[in-house]
Amino acid sequence: MTGTMQWKFNETLRSKDGLASLDRFTWDEANRARAFHRTFDCYKETPMASLHRLAKHWGLGGVYVKDESHRFGLNAFKVLGGAYAIGRYLAERLGMNIEDLSFERLRSNEIREKLGEITFVTATDGNHGRGVAWAASQLSQRSVVYMPHGSSPTRLEAIRAAGAEAEIMQWNYDECVRHAARMAEEHGWVVVQDTAWDGYDAIPEWIMQGYSTLAIEAIEQLRALGVPKPTHVLLQAGVGSFAGAVTALFASVYGDERPAIIIVEPNKADCIYRSARAGSLQVVTGAMNTIMAGLACGEPNPAALQLLQDYGSLYISCPDSVAAKGMRMLGNPLGDDPMVISGESGAVTAGLLDHLMADPQLSDAKDRIGLTAASHVLLVSTEGDTDPSRYRDVVWDGMFPSFAKA
Repeated sequence: MTGTMQWKFNETLRSKDGLASLDRFTWDEANRARAFHRTFDCYKETPMASLHRLAKHWGLGGVYVKDESHRFGLNAFKVLGGAYAIGRYLAERLGMNIEDLSFERLRSNEIREKLGEITFVTATDGNHGRGVAWAASQLSQRSVVYMPHGSSPTRLEAIRAAGAEAEIMQWNYDECVRHAARMAEEHGWVVVQDTAWDGYDAIPEWIMQGYSTLAIEAIEQLRALGVPKPTHVLLQAGVGSFAGAVTALFASVYGDERPAIIIVEPNKADCIYRSARAGSLQVVTGAMNTIMAGLACGEPNPAALQLLQDYGSLYISCPDSVAAKGMRMLGNPLGDDPMVISGESGAVTAGLLDHLMADPQLSDAKDRIGLTAASHVLLVSTEGDTDPSRYRDVVWDGMFPSFAKA
């Protein structure tokens, strides 16, 4: 077994001056994104699974899993960001407000004739590219998707089936992002990426706001279950945009009473954890060949990183076995708990929570973050079995056996 569990507590939590602004991640902004998503024929809230048996096993007050495998029939949450960003971009091209443009109207011949042909380009490990491809295809527009070396052929074919021209490159994820940006500049294409750089920040922000739909649904679903707010939220991070968006909304909604936010990444792509330790943006290079393909990103989104450094509570870097155990636990529930089919990137938070509650190496982290019998913990399963053969390798055949406890 390779890999280690490393963690960094935010020592300055709640005591900093000049915190990152939450103005773009208010309840109203989240509702704005959700209102657009609600215009999609296939929109419905993804389910919230209450795992009361597992919570009792861990000695917690409650464990809740937001299951994004049901999102728009695409088996992952990423489409929320890409579709909303494309909608906002097209609204600006038309000189209109997004509130006045339903998805159906954007698909109309009238709007299509005004816009002409647009090519959207992105880099992806799978789910984001499929979401961009789907949204572009629905709007009768073109999309081009670049995937990093080592990407799953199954995910490549799913992106092509969604309507994109897609190929696997000989580079890592971050190099694919730079290639997408170069191609956009050369050909007049539009980059739809959830990380920002100098001169490119509007679309990444819109993508993050699109992810807020998931968070606002979760808050309302927990309230319906009699949970006014979760005490802890575990979030997985790649470039950090998803985690940053959810963190920002919870910080905006709950203020100083916000939940403790725990960020988890794979050892081989732990740019947020390293940045938290260093107190400045850090980059991970190389192949980043983790099982958690959706999190295999080495360069943080600077805007998301600032939010996570200011409002996050605990940052953890973990081996692939943690994600594998989470997949097995969610797919083989205790008693009458509902089953959640969760992929590698989706299940890592469940695996981490198990270690926080049972691994002596993390007992100090558990105590400092305040996980007790009174805790109500929210997890987000960001994807289902988007690579079915790998899912079976892990859940059926025991690939990546559980990380040995001390």
